[in-house]
Amino acid sequence: KLAAIGYCFGGATVMQLAYTGAELDGVVSFHGSMPPATPVQAARVMARVLVAHGDGDGFIPPERINAFKKSLSGAGVDWEMNIYAGARHGFTNPYANGYGMDGLAYNENADRRSWLRMLAFFEELFEDDL
Repeated sequence: KLAAIGYCFGGATVMQLAYTGAELDGVVSFHGSMPPATPVQAARVMARVLVAHGDGDGFIPPERINAFKKSLSGAGVDWEMNIYAGARHGFTNPYANGYGMDGLAYNENADRRSWLRMLAFFEELFEDDL
């Protein structure tokens, strides 16, 4: 059993890995850029996908989010997106507030809830191995 986790740029990277058809059981993207898949890429996805996104993340335009969801749904990918109210980009990084960027902020509730959701996701993925 194998899964990949990515934060920010790493969140986009795990999605690109899934788009290659890598033999992953799941991928988790935390405040990633959500690159939409081409139809060919989406058809290759073998992994279940979990996305943790902040409702206040101004770095990712709504059009990209919609294109991302549409590309995965169109290929029948098993995906889930959890959106955390008030959370900005970098919501899992306790140092985000110190970077001097208005669009970044730590959000303790979103951090905790997204981590717990990831653990439950892994429990679902790997239940036969627990």
